[in-house]
Amino acid sequence: MNYIWDLMIRAANAGMDKRDITFVPARSYSPYMELSLQNLNASAAETVVEVNPYYRFEHIFSAWLDPNVEEYDELRYQLFDLIMHQLADIDIVQGMSRQEYYIQFILRDMEEGAYGVRVSERIGMFNQLERDGIAANLLGLYQTGEALYWLKNTMRKVFKRSTIYAICEEKDELILYVGQEETVESRAKVELILDLFLPVRFRTELYWSRHFGILGVEDTMRLDTMALY
Repeated sequence: MNYIWDLMIRAANAGMDKRDITFVPARSYSPYMELSLQNLNASAAETVVEVNPYYRFEHIFSAWLDPNVEEYDELRYQLFDLIMHQLADIDIVQGMSRQEYYIQFILRDMEEGAYGVRVSERIGMFNQLERDGIAANLLGLYQTGEALYWLKNTMRKVFKRSTIYAICEEKDELILYVGQEETVESRAKVELILDLFLPVRFRTELYWSRHFGILGVEDTMRLDTMALY
């Protein structure tokens, strides 16, 4: 981890708010590294991060952080933090494709209520990778119209052991095996995914930690571990 964009991405993936990270000019630093970390092999984001401002941004900070200037230290350091956050945001978006921009727009719309109050209230239950995956799959749904495929893909991203069975011969029904114990949070997550991806004509049956029995599939036919359909 050497660059400010790398630090910010790791912080987001860990669920940290970028406002909790403070950038300060490093007092002692390597001329070959942008971040001055106590542990060079650190993989987790720190909350107070020392930065070598001359590694990439000397043209911005050379006069600003002149050691001969002793006035307004607190103001200069606060502005340094704000500017480094802005530079980190620019760093991140410079590597984004059009597809990634669309994904971020969809994610922002979900958070701001464009998909309904229930979605905006519950999207924060997912970690950053799950949120990005949901937004990416919504974009895939808009591009292809294959709702069932993206429903299955999204469930598998969030609930690794989940399986979806479609019964379309006599009725439009989906049987969802989640593969974990039911909790208030897990039910809220499933309901959000169904709100976003489930076609209107389908009804659903949910099975949590107990799979219903399937003839010929031995793992689903064990006594005391299977559910009845």
